[in-house]
Amino acid sequence: MRELSYLEAIREALQEEMRRDPKVFVLGEDVGAYGGAFGVTQGLYDEFGEMRVVDTPISESAIVGISIGAALRGYRPVAEMQFADFISCGFDQIVNQAATLRFRYGGRASVPIVVRAPSGGNVGGGLYHSQNPEAWFVHRPGLKVVAPATAYDAKGLLKAAIRDDNPVIYFEHKYLYRRAKGEVPEGDEIVPIGSAAVRREGTGATLVTYAAMVAPSLEAAGRLSQEGIETEVIDLRTLLPYDKETILASVEKTNRVLIVHEDVKTLGMGAELAAVIAEERFDSLDAPVMRLTYPDTHPPFSHVLEQANLPNADSIAQALRRLAAY
Repeated sequence: MRELSYLEAIREALQEEMRRDPKVFVLGEDVGAYGGAFGVTQGLYDEFGEMRVVDTPISESAIVGISIGAALRGYRPVAEMQFADFISCGFDQIVNQAATLRFRYGGRASVPIVVRAPSGGNVGGGLYHSQNPEAWFVHRPGLKVVAPATAYDAKGLLKAAIRDDNPVIYFEHKYLYRRAKGEVPEGDEIVPIGSAAVRREGTGATLVTYAAMVAPSLEAAGRLSQEGIETEVIDLRTLLPYDKETILASVEKTNRVLIVHEDVKTLGMGAELAAVIAEERFDSLDAPVMRLTYPDTHPPFSHVLEQANLPNADSIAQALRRLAAY
């Protein structure tokens, strides 16, 4: 075990999988000699060359389309969207082609592509560099969607995604690149897709979250513990298929639920989770399922305004107090 940053863990996963399987290759804008906009792919071009670390034009539709074609020929492409916001330019290729192809071919074909999407705010990126578009893809059958919060999971989930025979959208949060650091094992440690992690045990309330909201959620839970409220914190890790069993088991134990995410509120991940909890564990609830999210608005360039919009440890702690007092 060594301490790696979230960014270093992603890079190590790519390097190890490319060494393990010659069919794995990376493509995207500036991923080659430049090393990627954030430096994630630095060093890969020197080791694997231009045929496996492929610079592309500025066309997300082309990047995803090439990936689909290569996957159908037996390759395992890892496509980088320079920013998750611009994944919308390749939306048709993902949701109408990659997501449906196995179904259209009656299971005789698969599309083992990974689309890496640097997402999220708290970096002052404004409208086109701060979005959290995960709900667009959680809505689409045929895809898998992951969103790691730790360096350990960033590596393990990316390795799992590359080996999966389905198209996987891998949301990596930009704010975590150099801030989230932790112990990461050397070698072939896989984090299974579809399995949540209970980051903190508790009996007073359940807090369900993912990605960059895990750290402030744990901080808020620590504060509430000093007030006598023990909060169970669940890190989803995978958004599709999410770990319903772990969530419902926690609800049965705590009887109260708060869902926290950085995406906007309307039809976000929290809406689906709240509906499922209400449908399947209504009798276990002592309070309405609550959500704390980004407001239904666009990311501002102003860092001060962005901070006001983002959930943080203070607002999460306040929401937990309201939930406990209901």
